[in-house]
Amino acid sequence: MRILAAMSGGVDSAVAAARAVDAGHDVVGVHLALSRAGGTLRTGSRGCCTIEDALDARRAADLLGIPFYVWDFSERFRDDVIADFVSEYQAGRTPNPCMRCNEKIKFAALLERAIELGFDAVCTGHYATLVSTDAGLELHRAADNAKDQSYVLGVLTAEQLAHTYFPLGTTPSKAIVRAEAAERGLTVAQKPDSHDICFIPDGDTRGWLAEKVGTATGEIVDRTGAVVGSHEGAHAFTVGQRRGLKLGVPAPDGKPRFVLEVRPVSNTVVVGPKEALATREIAGERFSWAGAAPAESEFACDVQIRAHAEPVAARAVVSESGVTVVPEEPLDGVAPGQTAVLYIGTRVLGQFTIDRTVSAVPVDA
Repeated sequence: MRILAAMSGGVDSAVAAARAVDAGHDVVGVHLALSRAGGTLRTGSRGCCTIEDALDARRAADLLGIPFYVWDFSERFRDDVIADFVSEYQAGRTPNPCMRCNEKIKFAALLERAIELGFDAVCTGHYATLVSTDAGLELHRAADNAKDQSYVLGVLTAEQLAHTYFPLGTTPSKAIVRAEAAERGLTVAQKPDSHDICFIPDGDTRGWLAEKVGTATGEIVDRTGAVVGSHEGAHAFTVGQRRGLKLGVPAPDGKPRFVLEVRPVSNTVVVGPKEALATREIAGERFSWAGAAPAESEFACDVQIRAHAEPVAARAVVSESGVTVVPEEPLDGVAPGQTAVLYIGTRVLGQFTIDRTVSAVPVDA
C-alpha cells in the first residue's frame, strides 16, 4: 500500500513508520504543524507538535530513508480543536481535545488530503487493533491494556477505519517499542511521552481559559441553592473538581465538597458531597459507530468515560434522539462534554458526547 505515516516526533509514531517500511509498503512521512508559535519548544513530557518534535520526526524519517514533509494544519487545529475547547468550557462542559483532534484533524483533514494524493491509508503510532470480519473492519483494544488508546479512537467511522493502519496494536508492551527504537538507532527511543493538553504546555488550564474568555464573578452554591462561596468564572470549573474552590461556608458534616454542576448561563457553580458525584444514567445526541452499527436498539455493553478509566457493564438504548446508557454500577464524576465509548468485549462499538447526566443521589439525601 501507499502509506502516509503521521510522525509526531515521538517514539511510537517513529516505530510505526519503521514497521510500515519493513512490511514493504511505500511510505511517506508527514509531521503536522498545529501551531504557528514559532518559538514553541517542548518542556520534558509537556507539550507536543513543537519545533523539537518536528526535528525529531525528520531525523527518524531520514534514518528510515523515506520522504518527509511538514504540513501546516494550524488553522484547522485552531478552528476545530482549540475554538471547540473554549466554547465547550464556556457552555459548562468538559471537552476532550485529543478526541476532537483525532476526529477533526488526524483522521479527517489529514486522511482526506492523503486520499486526494493517492495514499491508501494513514499510519499512526496509536495502540489499537483492527480486525477484519464479514461485516467489515472492527476497532479493538490493543494487546497492551496499559497503553490501549482505543478510547480516543472511538470517534472513527467505518470509512475512516478502512484507511487506517496501526502497526503497534499487537505489541505486548511499550518497553518492546522503546527497545526496538534503540536497536534501529532512532534518537527518540527514550523520549518521554507527552502529557496534558498540547496547546496548554504549562498545564494551567484555568489561567489559559481566563486569558481567552476573561473573568466574571459568580456564586458557588450547594445543592439546596445556598451560597457557599464565589468564583471569577464558571468556565474554570469542571465536574468532580475539589481543589481551588475556596469556599467560605464549610459543609455541615465538615467533609470536602466537589463540583457537581456548572451553569454557564447564570455563571453558577454547584458543589456537594463526593457521594453526589455518582451517576446512574448518561445520555447524548451526537453519536457515531466505529464500524457496523448494533443490530438491536437496546443491548448490553461496557461503557468507558475516560481514556484510562475502567469499563463498566451497562445497558444502552439507541433512539432517534440519541443514546442513553444505564450502568450496572454508578459512574463517578461524569461531566457533560465528556465522551462515552461503548465496547462489546474488546471491540469498540461507538461513542457519544455526554449531554445529560442523572445523579444516583437525590438532592435531599
